[in-house]
Amino acid sequence: MSGIRQDLQIIAQWIKPGTKVLDLGCGDGSLLEYLKNHKNVIPYGVEISIKGIIKCLKKGVPVFQGDIDEGLKDYKNNSFDYVILSQTLQVIRKPKLVLKEMLRVGKKCIISFPNFGYISVRCSLLFKGKMPVVDFLPYEWYETPNIHLLTIKDFLIFCQKEKIKILKKVYLSRINHKPVEIKFMPNLFAQYGIFLITK
Repeated sequence: MSGIRQDLQIIAQWIKPGTKVLDLGCGDGSLLEYLKNHKNVIPYGVEISIKGIIKCLKKGVPVFQGDIDEGLKDYKNNSFDYVILSQTLQVIRKPKLVLKEMLRVGKKCIISFPNFGYISVRCSLLFKGKMPVVDFLPYEWYETPNIHLLTIKDFLIFCQKEKIKILKKVYLSRINHKPVEIKFMPNLFAQYGIFLITK
């Protein structure tokens, strides 16, 4: 599993073999390719960029071009065992709609996102008075794709408010270039949150 990002490795561990999986904003299709080859899943991807679509097709991953902010109207209720949204929640225009649609078409959903409550982000704002540029958020404010900044705590509150069940959660940070699972005060010390959710 060393060929894919750490958060994707955790996501892959949560997915049962032989299931039907939809990856929203699937990028180059690396996760779906891995799941197809190692877990015998039936993979589907949705990607907006032509470059990403071409890379998916070269890997033999079925992919459809689409804007997930417009919803998932082409998919029936509970038509997938898992729907994945990895490192994409913060860049979409309508996160509440997308999450609602994911839970409609997927029996279980997996979400991962960068935690804007991480300590170095807070310190940059507090002591430098400017938007942070750090390893896991490497963009200046004027070129960042991130438009909905959220923390782990924000997501937990959202799930409680919307009556979304959290089945599993993992919090990660990279320390000395190695991924480490964070157990203590994750909203402060974790760079990423990964959640398995259902209705």
